[in-house]
Amino acid sequence: MTELFEDAPDEPTAPVSHLDTEGLLRRAIDAVQGAKAMPLSASVLVSREELVGLLESALQRLPDELRQARWLLRERDDFLAEKGREAEALMEEVRTQAERMVSRTEIVRQANHVAQRILDDANEEARRMRHEAEDYCDQKLAGMEIVLDRIMRTVRSGREKLAATTPPAPEPVEVVRSGEEVRTEDGFFDQDRT
Repeated sequence: MTELFEDAPDEPTAPVSHLDTEGLLRRAIDAVQGAKAMPLSASVLVSREELVGLLESALQRLPDELRQARWLLRERDDFLAEKGREAEALMEEVRTQAERMVSRTEIVRQANHVAQRILDDANEEARRMRHEAEDYCDQKLAGMEIVLDRIMRTVRSGREKLAATTPPAPEPVEVVRSGEEVRTEDGFFDQDRT
């Protein structure tokens, strides 16, 4: 019967002092799995000292590893929170810049719209004023044309009357007066000479 309870041949394993908690727990699991079965039973025979030693070493190392894990988790959480704050600040800055760009774009669009409306109004006003100026000039020129036409007819009529009433130029006439010299006068009457 002693054959059944003989220890399994020792495998070369790392010393317990070099193993971390996970390594110690795996070694304990390997010890249980590698233990010899009891005859006519599902139970196994394990070395109590070896298994207790492995589990105690694991428990001793567990607080250190838990502290390190908690520290790493806290560091990770702090890092993630800081990066989250940075990301939120960056997103806020991007939002603000996008709003400024949109408002600038909207202002530019509105300014272009207003400028186009002012330009259209100015062009329409210039067309209207040009038409009014052309109409005014045309009316004044038409009035002057009528006046000039009347003046031309009056001048023509006056010249025609003058041409019809003007006698031909008289021949020079000799005038003799008693005791005076004889002179030749042109055909115009001069009242001062009589």
